[in-house]
Amino acid sequence: MKKWTIYLSGEIHSDWRKRIIDGAESHHLPTKFLNPVTDHASSDDCGVQILGNESNPVWKDHKGAGINAIRTRTQIGKADIVVVRFGEQYRQWNAAFDAGYAAALGKPIITLHDPNLNHALKEVDSAACAVAETPAQVVQILQYVMATE
Repeated sequence: MKKWTIYLSGEIHSDWRKRIIDGAESHHLPTKFLNPVTDHASSDDCGVQILGNESNPVWKDHKGAGINAIRTRTQIGKADIVVVRFGEQYRQWNAAFDAGYAAALGKPIITLHDPNLNHALKEVDSAACAVAETPAQVVQILQYVMATE
């Protein structure tokens, strides 16, 4: 049986990843999950911690974004499905970029967000194969897709 690789992109301030992973495990789905660095400070500071301090915040962000992109691009490239979560608390520009990158690679995308973001995310959602509102719906989609093999 095929083991599906699922990349979980986006919002890092809630337990949505755990809920999807736990749901997949409880249904014995043949999955492997990948994700970006979800520790905000580590993600923001990796560039200057490894490559040296910057006095200009733009270059600090540039270094960190480049290093994080190595992980993100590699893992999205390995993924069979990309789930992109948009939350309420922050603007997830990186998640929108991940969705665009996955779309450019032809990866199936599931977006996950509250209905009040439908209008703001209409372009991202139009590239998605499915638009879910809850982690449980994502698990149900995975169940369906993997059961039809």
